[in-house]
Amino acid sequence: MLIGEHAHNLDAKRRLAIPSKFRKELGEGAILTRGLDNCLFIFPSKYWMPFAEMLAGLSMAKQDTRSFARLFLSAATEVEFDSLGRILVPERLKKYAGLKKSVVVAGLFNRLEIWDEDKWNDYKLTLEKNSDSIAEKLGELGMI
Repeated sequence: MLIGEHAHNLDAKRRLAIPSKFRKELGEGAILTRGLDNCLFIFPSKYWMPFAEMLAGLSMAKQDTRSFARLFLSAATEVEFDSLGRILVPERLKKYAGLKKSVVVAGLFNRLEIWDEDKWNDYKLTLEKNSDSIAEKLGELGMI
């Protein structure tokens, strides 16, 4: 299970160490792609395939669904871990997420998110302030 958050540094060569507990869950390699809210997603292969198949199955007749599929699928790349447990973040994805040196790797059960640390901290503050109204909306949907 991918849970928790860890602060790490992105080195000058765009290499990022993935915590060992996450590497065990990811296996030999994983899929790195654009995420939502200007972060990056890393999926273990076992979760990537159903997600990619769902995206590929969306209606091509609707602009929103085409765009949503493109967001994830066109940027997806397989990543492998080097001997130190690092992955290489492609320049285009580093730019998309606005990653600087300090990043946060956050586990969200079936995927990891990679955030610029300052953006993550700002996002968390906003999320924490709005948690009651978010919970209320989820309650209205019967989610909690």
